[in-house]
Amino acid sequence: MSCVFCRIVSGEIPANRVMENDQVVAFHDLGPKAPVHVLVIPRRHVVNVGSAGPEDAEALGAVLLACREVAEACGVAESGFRVVLNTGPAAGQSVDHLHAHVLGGRSLGWPPG
Repeated sequence: MSCVFCRIVSGEIPANRVMENDQVVAFHDLGPKAPVHVLVIPRRHVVNVGSAGPEDAEALGAVLLACREVAEACGVAESGFRVVLNTGPAAGQSVDHLHAHVLGGRSLGWPPG
């Protein structure tokens, strides 16, 4: 298994986990871009939104619901948070395993990037 996020899911690689359930794992990003920067990944390997199909609907929904839970756990649900899903290298996706970035704890400008 060469996917670093699959290795985190399996416990082979440690991560500072915020929450997990039977469908997702959420952990702090090693290179945070905001005071709160947590990655939420499905336990099942899905490359990205662009490769997702109808069979991935439950995993995608679980990721988004977990983003809300992470925001609450990290204290940014009330003040506001951003959820980012990069798809492909031109968008900044550096790991080929779907992951949502939950960012908060400071004002986030618009447009991004």
